[in-house]
Amino acid sequence: MTSPIRNVCVIGGGVMGSGIAAHLANAGCRVLLLDIVPPNLSDDEKKDKKARDRFAQGGLDKALKSRPAAFFHASFANSVRIGNTEDDLEKASDCDLVIEAIIEKLEPKQALFTRLEKIVPAHTIVASNTSGLRIASMMEGRTADFKKRFCVMHFFNPVRYMKLLELVAGPDTAPETIARIKKFGEDVLGKGIVIGKDTPNFVGNRIGAHSMMVAIHQMLTDGLAPEDVDNITGVPMGHPKSASFRTADLVGLDTFGHVAENCYTSLTSDEDRDVFKLPDYVRAMIEKKLLGDKTKGGFYKKGEGGVLTLDPKTLEYRAKGGDEGIAKATKSISKIEDPKERLRKLMADPGKAGQYAWKVLSRSLAYSARRMGEIADDVSAVDDAMKWGYNWELGPFEAWDALGFAETVDRMLADGVKLPESVLKMKAAGAKGFYADGKVFDLAKREYVARALDPRNKTVRELRKGSAPVLKNDGGEAWDLGDGVLGVTFKTKANSLDPDVFDLLLKGVGEAEKNWKALVIANEGEHFCVGANLMLVLMAAQSSEWEQLRSMVKKLHVAMQRMKYSTVPVVAAPFGMALGGGLELCLASTAVQAAAETYSGLVEVGVGIIPGGAGTLNMLWRALEGVPEGAQLNTLEIVTQTFKNIALAKVATSADEAKMLGYFRKTDGVSFDRSRLVTEAKAKAIGIADSGYHPPAPRSYVLPGESGIATLSMMVDTLVAGGYASEHDAKIARKLAEVLSGGRGGNQRAVTEDEMLELEREAFVSLCGEPKSQERMQYMLMNNKPLRN
Repeated sequence: MTSPIRNVCVIGGGVMGSGIAAHLANAGCRVLLLDIVPPNLSDDEKKDKKARDRFAQGGLDKALKSRPAAFFHASFANSVRIGNTEDDLEKASDCDLVIEAIIEKLEPKQALFTRLEKIVPAHTIVASNTSGLRIASMMEGRTADFKKRFCVMHFFNPVRYMKLLELVAGPDTAPETIARIKKFGEDVLGKGIVIGKDTPNFVGNRIGAHSMMVAIHQMLTDGLAPEDVDNITGVPMGHPKSASFRTADLVGLDTFGHVAENCYTSLTSDEDRDVFKLPDYVRAMIEKKLLGDKTKGGFYKKGEGGVLTLDPKTLEYRAKGGDEGIAKATKSISKIEDPKERLRKLMADPGKAGQYAWKVLSRSLAYSARRMGEIADDVSAVDDAMKWGYNWELGPFEAWDALGFAETVDRMLADGVKLPESVLKMKAAGAKGFYADGKVFDLAKREYVARALDPRNKTVRELRKGSAPVLKNDGGEAWDLGDGVLGVTFKTKANSLDPDVFDLLLKGVGEAEKNWKALVIANEGEHFCVGANLMLVLMAAQSSEWEQLRSMVKKLHVAMQRMKYSTVPVVAAPFGMALGGGLELCLASTAVQAAAETYSGLVEVGVGIIPGGAGTLNMLWRALEGVPEGAQLNTLEIVTQTFKNIALAKVATSADEAKMLGYFRKTDGVSFDRSRLVTEAKAKAIGIADSGYHPPAPRSYVLPGESGIATLSMMVDTLVAGGYASEHDAKIARKLAEVLSGGRGGNQRAVTEDEMLELEREAFVSLCGEPKSQERMQYMLMNNKPLRN
């Protein structure tokens, strides 16, 4: 029972089953995806294996086509075999784990488990992805040994992107089974594990459905519109921008309705049972197939004049509107960066927004407290479930603490909100909150207990040593991360690059070479780095400060080259967006430890320029570094692909896709759980330093030169002639072609790195002088999206 899990069988090729199979393949597992034989096959089709496997193949095909992508890269689908449950179920005997994800009905699941018990060996764990059926019911008739190896693994959709994995043990599940799956879920799949109890909808969906249904019922009571509710229950409340109704449209009203109905049907003794009862108008929407995005219309739909809203009273679509006062108040609150302060501001609002928010949130917090001991034993498990499964910034109990534990209890009691005795006793005992001094309050034990935290889950703030940074300026700081590693972190907006950051990088490398064994670039926030500070570039261009621009780019070049040839290893730890200068930082680093969900690319053409941080040099050199000496290589092929990636602003949508595109090296690391990114980047840096690191030697290459420029220009002319590119696109592309070809004389000698940087610098500055490029920069700054002109 302690052996690693390598081979996994997933039964059920629907949305969840295929998504689970795809992510297992992402994680390096060998996967067998099975589904039933399609009914109503012709006699000839019944003899055709491809026809019999059609459902499983269809599930795999949909996973490959899904957006957002289920696979890190399409090639990962090679790890998935398909089959059907009549011909191929015996193959599950070779698997370490079998995950059932078939129709949510008891009888078919029981029949499947009856068959599996006769097939799977003693080390194999069998799990169900059910969200509502009881384990005791599913296990009727099974042997004691099978029950020991059975549990629920409840993934959230889309599986690749949602961190939450709920594990639920049955009355006979062996502790070793849960321990083995927990380790697999955390270490291999990168999931956040919440241990729930065998109750309807477990933890996340129980609290999430209640919160959503309270919002809907309260909207009808207060006479608000769906737009008002979404303005309140989104960012101001620390929830995703999709808030309540937009989230329902994304999930699908049929799916959401099923979760709510399951709660209403199953929770006969729940004091808030009626909350889960679908309002008549929501039920009517489901009957009319107004299910959200999947049917092109739900609470909202796109119309010719913009987004339309379904009126709950008439069930007719109208122009999007809502209460102006609520919109104004919530817009202002949404600008507050700290989610705790944002929530406090919302609850203190005396208008409709604050009043509605308090009614909804107070009921949700109280309901969460009343469920402790029933759905989970630890309040942090509920908080984690809502953060990982619903993308809330604060879980219910964290939100409670943010508002002030005692003050919130008093306000609830004054409003007649029912609280459990455990919370009242907690307040009477003088507890500061659910979380205090690194501990969490155990409502059953009535005392603070140590939190079970994974030591790998550390941010830069949690790793850093000492009371002050080693280096500091307006652009960022460098801290001692322990074990001889210096950590550089930016403090600019969106971690953008500016002259202060250039200085910090230069000084950071110098300091690391003198006193440290390695340097890690580890930022915090939503994105690693979204590129250079475009406003500074635009201001200099509009003022015709060409020498200032040239000097700025040269300083960035020096910083990047300094990193590249540092005598100690430099490891970048990208996550979220690593665009433009963000990717250039990675290209200049010794190695990369990237979060799996890293979106990277050189996208500068979108703002009318080319990369200006040695991106052209390092992306091309990266592509050429694997070519063995003596190979008669036509460098035009490599140059052309690099040109396409930059000219088309190709963005890799995962760390593994970045490897495929040559943005990261094949040897670079990937962190499935972003919470472990900084510690894993630090470990990588130490490993490189301790294995005898020496910086690389500068390289030079013979490039295509004038013939390459001409070939690439012909490609551009074809795009312009076909209406796929503008004349200004062509101008940018020709400048890029000249740089990547090593200039017009690039084929006459080996082009050095300094020569490439000079070509990039001059092309960058010249494009900054183009009015249409400046127009693109201005548009991007104002609208956060590129302009085509």
